[in-house]
Amino acid sequence: MDKKEVLFVCVHNAGRSQMAAGLMRELASDLVDVKAAGSEPAETLNPAVVAAMAEIGIDISQQVPRKLTFDDAKATDVAITMGCGDACPVFPGKTYLDWQLDDPAGKSIEDVRKIRDQIKNLVEELAEQIRSGKI
Repeated sequence: MDKKEVLFVCVHNAGRSQMAAGLMRELASDLVDVKAAGSEPAETLNPAVVAAMAEIGIDISQQVPRKLTFDDAKATDVAITMGCGDACPVFPGKTYLDWQLDDPAGKSIEDVRKIRDQIKNLVEELAEQIRSGKI
């Protein structure tokens, strides 16, 4: 099976989408190529997000927030948005999912852990759907 292109998009590409991308790379790098982008990218990753991911053995500290491009959206098979509304262009034949998740910006590490765990559950479900051919 060819690898699917998975794109995670949130507003600042400094928290939710970076956690999702890191988890997807960890759980399903054999199935997917992963990108993360933001509609209005921040300058750096949220330090609490980096710390929360490190706690579960995933290092995202070298990732850099980047701007969502038309080409990113066009090349993807599965696009997951997280609070960026309709900033992601829609192309026929692609799978689009919208995950309703709190923005970790300004949240305590305890709150960021809860968001991370929600994302982990969603990423595990997504990986299983891709693995089973449902997506």
